[in-house]
Amino acid sequence: MLVKVYGSAIFGVSAQTITIEVNVDDHGIGYHLVGLPDNAIKESSYRISAALKNVGYKIPGKKITINMAPADLRKEGSAYDLSIALGILAASGQILAEDIGSYLIMGELSLDGSLLPIKGVLPIAIKAREEGFKGIILPKQNIREAAVVDQLEVYGIVNIKEVIDYFNQGVPLERTIIDTRKEFQEKINFFPTDFSEVKGQETAKRAMEVAAAGGHNIILIGPPGSGKTMLAKRVPSILPPLTLREALETTKIHSVAGKIGAETSLMTVRPFRSPHHTISDVALVGGGSYPQPGEISLAHNGVLFLDEMPEFKRTVLEVMRQPLEDREVTISRAKFTVNYPASFMLVASMNPSPSGYFPDDPNNTSSQFEMQRYMNKLSGPLLDRIDIHIEVQKVEFEQLSDRRKGEKSEEIRKRVLNARAIQTERYRDADIHYNAQMGPKELEKHCELDETSQKLIKTAMEKLNLSARAYDRILKVARTIADLEACEAISPSHIAEAIQYRSLDREFWNV
Repeated sequence: MLVKVYGSAIFGVSAQTITIEVNVDDHGIGYHLVGLPDNAIKESSYRISAALKNVGYKIPGKKITINMAPADLRKEGSAYDLSIALGILAASGQILAEDIGSYLIMGELSLDGSLLPIKGVLPIAIKAREEGFKGIILPKQNIREAAVVDQLEVYGIVNIKEVIDYFNQGVPLERTIIDTRKEFQEKINFFPTDFSEVKGQETAKRAMEVAAAGGHNIILIGPPGSGKTMLAKRVPSILPPLTLREALETTKIHSVAGKIGAETSLMTVRPFRSPHHTISDVALVGGGSYPQPGEISLAHNGVLFLDEMPEFKRTVLEVMRQPLEDREVTISRAKFTVNYPASFMLVASMNPSPSGYFPDDPNNTSSQFEMQRYMNKLSGPLLDRIDIHIEVQKVEFEQLSDRRKGEKSEEIRKRVLNARAIQTERYRDADIHYNAQMGPKELEKHCELDETSQKLIKTAMEKLNLSARAYDRILKVARTIADLEACEAISPSHIAEAIQYRSLDREFWNV
């Protein structure tokens, strides 16, 4: 008897339906699993055998052939245990399962028949709805994630016996329904940190506001203990809230990477990723023999924070150059290509020198050669892609001991939202959303300069020896500063402030 059960495979951040064909033949004995399964799937026979025995069923002593179609596509992971087990029971006549083809079934089996959680549930559920499945049957731990998808019946099970009884005896399963929009709105403004907790650093806060308003990359340069990390961790609290579309995009990536908790249905706060400086190229960008999204994709629609940037391996930093421009990562293998989105805001920090102090500080003990070697860890092309360079000075005792609270994130966020609203209206007919994404066409159209502004930027380019990319970045930042002040035209004061945010291009640093 032949039975077809449906599962799903993940490629990039999307899913593809897999048809699991199970044929049980009375003539002969054997267990044959075909369709390019990996070792985890090949070992499933042992898990399935023990699980079925512990719930009162068994793998029949007959010739069992299981084909995972399409047969030329490599399958991986242990998430097919449940679908294969049910296929064997149905094909061998141990259970009645006339309606089994109406559901997409996934789950990893434990030896006692209980279900363990799987990765990539959100894209699997989206694909199930697209292909017209009646519902999806999953481990209980994954149901909130799948229930985000409407017009799809979602059933969570704890033990395989529940789904056997459902198909065999009609014992109903508990359906999970979540009001996605309501839950999204309830949690959208929750932040554990606030800018009011930062003492002093008004210049740095202003730079952070400009960066958030235009989606610009920023690097903070200052001695240890000046508050660089503290400032960076508060950036998500002033960024615009995720839209529902962005939340779904972000949740899909984290779902594929297995980073979604059992109590989470939809990510409501922009991600903040802070990898350690020992991270490898593949861990940052993504990839591996079975490609997985890296840190820059996990930071999609959020913030990637690189603390002590010069401590990262140069090769690791250099692989970010293309994603910073294209806002996506392409991982190519001999037989397939995977694309991961990577539209993130880069926030980096660094000490001014190996000793930790600015070059003109009396405490600086670094030689000119040591300074040069330290600065050379960051390449010119990479620094060109960082729009704002801001020096963070040491906080004085008077500021630290001041009891008065600084400006709250909520107030800064209002100004950021007003500036973003202007940008949304400006780019409503283009495929971009904020100033940092502007291309040459948009720069020419929206960043016209008067004669005074042109002279100012010309002088800056000649004195600082700026590249064409740095020129573009200054225009983008100036456009954002103008938007924060609700000015239609860019004025010389906007250009002057934007030039001030190019610290690392100054002669002061070219030691």
